[in-house]
Amino acid sequence: MSATTRILLVDDHPIVREGLRTVLQRRAGWEVIGEASNGIEALEQAERLQPDVMVLDITMPRLNGLEVCRLARQKTPATEILFVTQHDSPQMMKEALNAGAKGYVVKSNAARDLVRAIEVVSQHQTFTAMARAESGSPDAAPLVRGNRKEQL
Repeated sequence: MSATTRILLVDDHPIVREGLRTVLQRRAGWEVIGEASNGIEALEQAERLQPDVMVLDITMPRLNGLEVCRLARQKTPATEILFVTQHDSPQMMKEALNAGAKGYVVKSNAARDLVRAIEVVSQHQTFTAMARAESGSPDAAPLVRGNRKEQL
């Protein structure tokens, strides 16, 4: 990976991409190198730009994020994928990780978790955080895992 972390933003809502870009561009050493508004564009941008991290939504037109993730794992295996999604569901998080994602953040907690999640996944580790934790506390600590594959 280069000294600069190169990030591709993928969400079908322009305001979400703008907000993510604003937060991420404040970080020294991070560069938003592209954006996409649907799954097909995401794969095209990923192949062309070869980002270090793809920040990806699940619910998108033309090709959903889970399919994008599966295909990106084949086409751009060096790109780590971080889902930033409205789906606050343990089952959806499991599906995302099984599809090949390294991270999962619920949009309602993105302000708290996004920067740390990108730091972690860019180091090829797993980061997961949900709004409703098993304990019922919305402020439960995110889970960070190392390189080895673990069962959920």
